[in-house]
Amino acid sequence: MKTMTLPAVLESIPPITDFVDAELERLDCPMKAQMQLDIVIDELFSNIARYAYPDGPGEATVSIDFAPETRTVSLVFADSGIPYNPLEKKDPDVTLPLEQRSIGGLGIFLVRKNVDDMRYTRQNGQNILTVLKRI
Repeated sequence: MKTMTLPAVLESIPPITDFVDAELERLDCPMKAQMQLDIVIDELFSNIARYAYPDGPGEATVSIDFAPETRTVSLVFADSGIPYNPLEKKDPDVTLPLEQRSIGGLGIFLVRKNVDDMRYTRQNGQNILTVLKRI
């Protein structure tokens, strides 16, 4: 497993994406799956940057691992911010007209549509969100 820890700020998204993309390219990941995982990184890391640390700066760690037997990439997002389980959030009703939709929730909905599985746990004061994607 390879890991990168950076400040939980929006400016950290490009280096995290580059870090993951380099690993995906080494794994000969199809471009479509790489683009889907780039969307996942953008959505999840931006949520951490915007909401995890309301009282001041913090850090977030992104880890990537690969299971060759199933060709599955796992990305793990960890932060020590306020407890938040995104899996408890109901999907927005995307069939409603825009003016009738609630604000928020589209990012996690988009993540769910681009991965095969998502898991959340809170351990040792950390939010740990794992996404799995078969490539």
